[in-house]
Amino acid sequence: MRFQISRDALLRPVQQVLGVVEKRQTLPVLANLLLDLEEGRLSIVGSDLEVEMMASMSAIDGESGVTTVPSKKLADICRSLPDDSVLDIHLDGDRLVVKSGRSRFTLSTLPADDFPVAEVVEDGELLELPQSVLRRLIDSTHFCMAHQDVRFFLNGLLLEVGDRVLRAVATDGHRMALSEEKIDFSSDELRQVIVPRKGVIELMRLLEHTDEKIAVRLGSKQIQIELPGYRFTSKLIDGRFPNYERVLPVVGEHSVVADRVQLRGALNRASILSNEKYRGVRVELTENWLGLTAHNPEQEIAEEELEVEYVGDPLQIGFNVSYLQDALNSGNTEKCVLWMKDSDSSCLIVDEEEDRVSKYVIMPMRL
Repeated sequence: MRFQISRDALLRPVQQVLGVVEKRQTLPVLANLLLDLEEGRLSIVGSDLEVEMMASMSAIDGESGVTTVPSKKLADICRSLPDDSVLDIHLDGDRLVVKSGRSRFTLSTLPADDFPVAEVVEDGELLELPQSVLRRLIDSTHFCMAHQDVRFFLNGLLLEVGDRVLRAVATDGHRMALSEEKIDFSSDELRQVIVPRKGVIELMRLLEHTDEKIAVRLGSKQIQIELPGYRFTSKLIDGRFPNYERVLPVVGEHSVVADRVQLRGALNRASILSNEKYRGVRVELTENWLGLTAHNPEQEIAEEELEVEYVGDPLQIGFNVSYLQDALNSGNTEKCVLWMKDSDSSCLIVDEEEDRVSKYVIMPMRL
C-alpha cells in the first residue's frame, strides 16, 4: 500500500469514523481503523461490533493494499499537521509510515483479516429520502431515549415505516417523544426497528440538514444508511417496543397556548433554583395566566409569571423542568400548545408544521 493524500481530505473522514471506536475494546483490532486502497478507492472503516462507519474516497492514486492502524494516533497526526499538508502514506512490512514535509511517523499495524467488516444489508425495506428528514426526526426525539435501562428496548430509538409516513419514537418511562414526517414511500405493512443509542448518536454526527438523498435499508437485524462518501451500519435492538399509542393522552379540555420563547425563558430562569436532584417545577394555571414556582432544600424560591391563552378551571401540576425544556427546545413554531387534563395526568405538547408533527408526553410529579 502506498498513496498520497492532502491532510484536509483525510482528516474529516477519519474524525467521522473515529466516533464509533470505543476507548476500551475487547478485541485489540477494534482500536484500529481499517485502511483499504483498491483500484483508486480508499475506504476507512471503524467498528465496535455494534456500530460500523465506513468512509470512502475515490481518485486516490497509489498502490493497492489493506491494513489496520491505531485510530486515535492517526487522527492526532492529521490534526497536528498544517492545513495545506500533503501526506505520503505507505506500508513498510508490518508498519505504516506517514510522511509530511519534515515529519515522519511510523505506526504499528494489526492484520486486516482480523478486522470485522459488516456485510451489505440486502434484505428488508429500502427507503430513499432527503437526509434532513431523518435528521429532523432524530433531533426531535433522541433526548427521550433511556440510558442503561434494564428494559433494554428503551435504550434506543424506534423507527416506524408506514404508508407514506416515517415515524420516530423514544421514551425512558417518564416521558415520550414522537415525531413523524411524510415521505414518498408506499407500503401495506408497518415496519418497526429499534436503533441502539450509540447508533442514533453517530447518525446525529453524520446526517446534515440538506436535501441530499440517502438510502436507508431496514434489515431483519441491521439498519444500513448510505450517503455520499459514507456507509453507516448498526445492529438493531432485539425487542418489542412498548405500544406508544396507549401512552398518548386523549386531547382534553384544558389547552394552554403560549409563546415558545417566553415560556422557554421562564422555565430556564425557574430551573436555576430548582432542586438539583428532582428538578421539579410547579405550574399554576388560571384564566389567561401561567405561574411557575421552583424551590430547593436551601429554601430558595424562583417565581415566574406570563400571559397565555387558557380558559378553564384553576389547575396546579408539577413537572420535571428539564423535560419541559427539552420538549420546547426541539420545536420551531412560534406558539406551543400544551394539553392538560388534571394534576394527576400526563401533559401533551404538540408541535405541528407543514409536513411534520411532533408530540411530547410528560408524566407529572408530586411536589
